[in-house]
Amino acid sequence: MEDVRGPEVGGKPVASEASDSSDGTVGKALTVLDTVASYGRPVRFGELLADSPFPKATLYRLMQVLTKQSMLTYDPDRQTYAPGLRLVRLAHSAWQSASLAPVARPYLEALSAEVGETVHLAQLDGGQVLYVDKINARDPLQMYSQAGKVGPVYCTGVGKAMAAFLPAADQEKLLLQQSYHPFTAHTLSTPDDLRAELHAIVERGHAYDREEHEPGIICVAVPIITRAGRVLGAVSVTSSTERTSLDGLDAHLPRINDAVSSIAGEAQDWRFPDAAE
Repeated sequence: MEDVRGPEVGGKPVASEASDSSDGTVGKALTVLDTVASYGRPVRFGELLADSPFPKATLYRLMQVLTKQSMLTYDPDRQTYAPGLRLVRLAHSAWQSASLAPVARPYLEALSAEVGETVHLAQLDGGQVLYVDKINARDPLQMYSQAGKVGPVYCTGVGKAMAAFLPAADQEKLLLQQSYHPFTAHTLSTPDDLRAELHAIVERGHAYDREEHEPGIICVAVPIITRAGRVLGAVSVTSSTERTSLDGLDAHLPRINDAVSSIAGEAQDWRFPDAAE
């Protein structure tokens, strides 16, 4: 099954016009918003046009409508577009109501302070990982992951930790959505390789990133699961091969499991109740 976000180019999701045309104007407008937000800075129309699947006239019309509706803001002096206040308010509301982040933040901060490493919180978003929060280590590492970014499932610790505990049909669907692009020499390159890894993760209860997404970056990750077995997200402790090893990260598992247990209990009771236990 094709990932509706489309492929990623330069870290930014790119959608084809053909895939968005079936969604009409709303789908096209959301594609434009995704593209603007992906830059992480104000962006000129010409830059957007270079990345856009839409003709110049269509893109310009969409930008005008989105600006008029305060979903985008336009700086006439610099001639740049950026996410508007209305979009920011909607994003904050979604973060508060649908994300684990507000529940998990105090536990993530405490975990990072205890272990002295970077801590991630992630959830599944379609066929990808969405990083919903990140607490940097005392000595931060340069790495791809940031809150709000999406990443692959098949080569990240948090992605594999969540995928391993999905129902069989959902897991198989997720496996078919992966690109299996070899980011490093350690990246799992086939669905069969990933299936074997997910089986091992279920056996031991946690996942690793063995420099599979970025050279030198390793992590151990634990899924957040409700009492009824529903996967809510995952927490990872991330470091580098220069600072530690996978065995060194294993030493943090008791603290990670305590944090995950606390997050799961509070999230289920408050925000993500199961329909049936």
